[in-house]
Parts: sequence; structure tokens; C-alpha cells
Amino acid sequence: MKRKACLIEEYNGDILLESVQKKARAISINDPIPPGEKMYRNTVWYKLLMNAEKSCLKDDKIKKIHYKLEDGREMVEEYNIDTQVLLRRAWKVRAQLGGEGKWDVEIGDPIQDGTPHVETAEIMESKDQPVLSRRNTRVNLEWRIRNLPYPIEVYSIAANNEDKCIVIRTTNRKYYKKLQVPELERLNIPIEQANISSIHKFNTLIVTYKKPQQLLDMEKEWFQEVSKVNSIKDVPNDCKAQ
Repeated sequence: MKRKACLIEEYNGDILLESVQKKARAISINDPIPPGEKMYRNTVWYKLLMNAEKSCLKDDKIKKIHYKLEDGREMVEEYNIDTQVLLRRAWKVRAQLGGEGKWDVEIGDPIQDGTPHVETAEIMESKDQPVLSRRNTRVNLEWRIRNLPYPIEVYSIAANNEDKCIVIRTTNRKYYKKLQVPELERLNIPIEQANISSIHKFNTLIVTYKKPQQLLDMEKEWFQEVSKVNSIKDVPNDCKAQ
């Protein structure tokens, strides 16, 4: 049997990271850092977030922050208010022929498109094709790749700082994948092999990366920052978390 392909485009980490790197030319990151200052506060990424126009919606236990960045891009983040964990991060992709465009999901489940395009709705994919999704926990970054039937012994998972990614290979040469880690690249943090772990169950390979302290500190501080954004009381139905 075959199923229809998801109509939400997958996150293109290379394009978004390249855009952030270009923005570095317009934002100085050479300002002196006061004693005791966190290093992440001097990164391009942190300054982009600080300078962005922000709005907030609350839906039960979910806090949604909408960002309008200085370069015109739009981003949405969704947080669990109780755990303070980022559940979803998505980027707005402008439609080529006008219209509202779509959302590229970097972290979390795809955003359902209520108005599928007739042509793309006919695209079919095999049910056995590997499917990659991203998760975020309080202490780990996580990738889940479904439809991988091979036992854990088959996989080689290695940090590759030259390409700024985590590389997955199989000894039977049936699967190869580069996992981008934008959270680390944005903060100029190298990928450490010792922080990578993996398990395999129910035909799903789960790759976990232990968050470094700088990332933990920034996430904690940033949740406090977005908590200051006043929320809009009425949440439209099409804006509620799915």
C-alpha cells in the first residue's frame, strides 16, 4: 500500500543557516563581552531573536511566539508552559506565486495544511521510506528516523565538525544521512562525539545529543525573555497548536 506524501516541506537547515550567516555581515559580533557575560549573547542568532518583532498567543498550556526578523523572515516557536520545553520551531516560506506560503518545520510535528494543492496532493511515497522528525527535550536534542528495520549494530553514527553535522551510515550500505544541528552551529559550538547516543526499537532509530551547558543556559534565559511578551487573549482556530 502507498500513502499520500505529507504536504508540509521538510526543514532545509542548509538554506536557513546560510541566511543567518549572511546576516552576520550586517550585525557586529565583535563587541567586547563584559565579565560574566554569557557567550551566546554575542552570537548573531541571539541578536536576531532579541531584535525581532514578537507577538504571543496562549492556547491552554501552549505558548506560541511569532517572530518577524529584521531580514523579513518569519518564525514561530511553541513552548509547553509547564515544562518550558520548546515543542516546535517552524519557518515561513513565501509562496512563489503569492499567497500565504507554507511552514518548514525545524523541530516538532509538521503543521497540517488545510488547503492542499491539487498537484502536490497526488504525490505518493512508499510506506517503507525512512521518515525523519525532530524532537526537543529539556536536556537533549533528538532525531527519530522511522522505517529503518536494521538492528542497532548496523549503524555508525559520528560527529563531523568539518560539515557541521552528525553522519549516519549503515554497514550494509542501505542508509546514509547527514543530520544538521542548527542549535549548535548558531552558537558556534562544536559537535562532541561523547554527547551522541542512539537506540533502535520498533523499526525506529533514535539519535540523541546531550545539550551542552551554553545551549541549556540560553534556552532557560530565552524562555524567561519570551515570557515577557504580552499574549493576545483570543486564539483563532487556525492558530491553535495541532
